[in-house]
Amino acid sequence: MGFSAIFITKFSLGLVVTFANTEFAYNNLRFGYTCFLNATDFCIAKNKKMKITITGSLGNISKPLTKDLVQKGHEVTVISSKAERAKDIEAIGAKAAIGTMENTDFLAATFKDADVVYAMETLGNPRAFFDHDLDVTAAITEIGKNYKQAIEQSGAKKVIHLSSIGAHTNKGNGLLAFHYNVENILNELPGDVSVKFMRPVGFYYNMFAFIPTIKSHNAIFSNYGGDEIEPWVSPIDIASVISEEIEKPFHGRSIRYIASDELSTNEVAEILGNAIGKPDLKWIVIPDEQLLNNLLSAGMNPQTAKLFVEMNASRRGSVLYEDYFQHKPILGKTKVKDFAKEFAVMYNQ
Repeated sequence: MGFSAIFITKFSLGLVVTFANTEFAYNNLRFGYTCFLNATDFCIAKNKKMKITITGSLGNISKPLTKDLVQKGHEVTVISSKAERAKDIEAIGAKAAIGTMENTDFLAATFKDADVVYAMETLGNPRAFFDHDLDVTAAITEIGKNYKQAIEQSGAKKVIHLSSIGAHTNKGNGLLAFHYNVENILNELPGDVSVKFMRPVGFYYNMFAFIPTIKSHNAIFSNYGGDEIEPWVSPIDIASVISEEIEKPFHGRSIRYIASDELSTNEVAEILGNAIGKPDLKWIVIPDEQLLNNLLSAGMNPQTAKLFVEMNASRRGSVLYEDYFQHKPILGKTKVKDFAKEFAVMYNQ
């Protein structure tokens, strides 16, 4: 069976660290709040105008995050690798810094004097997974090393890192292992640097990859599915949580999962099907080998394809979500039914 799809370079579908007070913060963040010293500490953090550096250009998370922070009166600098994005960045009231995540000196200069740095990794190329000369895990891990060096060079003391579900382990989680790598790299930062690790679950917009097979076979095909509950998240809700965490006090290391909805894949297929006028749409589970062959036929890098299949396989039996379900967050506002309207627009284009 033929298979073609658009694959997002940033996959995100909490690791108990050994720093002082981390366990306390970790357990409390699941409920959507963190500890702070006193009411005065909280009010200062909420009301202070800050200098904030945002990575990720004007992507699905960074754009709404930047807009929100600018509206709150903060001075925001947005890093983009594309000079043509500068005009759009400035149009929403932020300052543009043009450079790459591979340039450590550029990152350090841009992070300098920032009250908070928001760091996320992306390869920037929507076809990176199809580059047969690229080791995706190594490339993302290297960006993590660049961030660590730049943070140390710049003297930045408060960092929010966009990590992912699955970052609690490097075993059996496929592509998501690079998030484990980067978290551990950033955990090597000096103790006076506070880091908040944000772990969103599977992004809604990854579902756009289902459109080709829905159109050709009236079905969604993957190597996981059925009636098991899957958590999903909207980029808007991720941006909202990050904005909230930026204005809260920072203390050591902390972890927070982010999710918007929890539904089985069968329920997702029903909702999407109704939104596009295909009420009989089905989510069909196929063997790992079949998915792998489909990805290879589509031209995906063989190493990347194997890791992609392993990542999806870890969703079966909720292996991937073991730590998430032990530290469940309060769900965000944007539900799958809300996203289905956006999905329908994209489907009908």
